[in-house]
Amino acid sequence: MHGTLPTGMAYSPPADALDIVHKDASIVLVNKPSGLLSVPGKNEGLEDCLEARLRAKYPEILLIHRLDMATSGIMIFARTKLAQRHLNWQFERRQVSKTYIARVHGHPEADEGEIDLPITSDWPNRPLQMICHETGKPSQTHWQVLEREPKATRVLLTPQTGRSHQLRLHMRELGHPILGDRFYANPEALSAASRLQLHAQSLSFRHPDGGATVHFEAPTPF
Repeated sequence: MHGTLPTGMAYSPPADALDIVHKDASIVLVNKPSGLLSVPGKNEGLEDCLEARLRAKYPEILLIHRLDMATSGIMIFARTKLAQRHLNWQFERRQVSKTYIARVHGHPEADEGEIDLPITSDWPNRPLQMICHETGKPSQTHWQVLEREPKATRVLLTPQTGRSHQLRLHMRELGHPILGDRFYANPEALSAASRLQLHAQSLSFRHPDGGATVHFEAPTPF
C-alpha cells in the first residue's frame, strides 16, 4: 500500500526491474525510472524507493546523491565506507561531471548559453524552489540545443552546481520550461508530456579504487 506525496498526489511508483548500469567491488550505478523516489519519503507508505530496492540486492550500499522522483537516469551508490567518502569528496568539490537531456517548451533563440541565477527554497510552497538574489545559493547551468522539434527543443544540460530543482527552475527562467514539469511548467508545457522530460544521461568521476577517470551513461527513454 503506497502513501501520499507531500504534494497531495498518490504515490504509485513503477514496477520496473532494477536496471544496473555498472557494478564492481566499490560502486553500483543504476538507471532510475521516472516516478520512483530516490530515497524513502517521510510520510507513511513512501518506503518503496530506489535505495530500498537496491539494498534488497546489495545490503551494503551507501547513498551518495539523489535525483528528483520525476527525473529518470543514472545514479551512483557506494559499496564501502571508503568509496562513499571518496565520492562525497568529489561531489562536494564539484569534480563530478553530470549531463542531462531535457525536452523544453518552445525554441530558445540561441543555440547554447549559460544560466547563472541563485536558488533558495520557497518555504511557504515547499518543495518548490525559487530564484532569490538576496538569499539564494550560486547556481549555474550550461545548456545546448541538440534538436529543434515543431513545438519543443531537445537540449543538453550541464549543471555546474547541484541545487534542488536547479535544471527545472533555470529552464523556466529562460522562458522554456521542461515538458511535463508539474512544479514549474505552464499548462501547455505540462500537458505536452505524460512525464517530466528530464533524464540524467551521464556521470564522469574518478573511481574510488585507483582514481582513474570513468564515464557511465544511461540511454534517454524519450
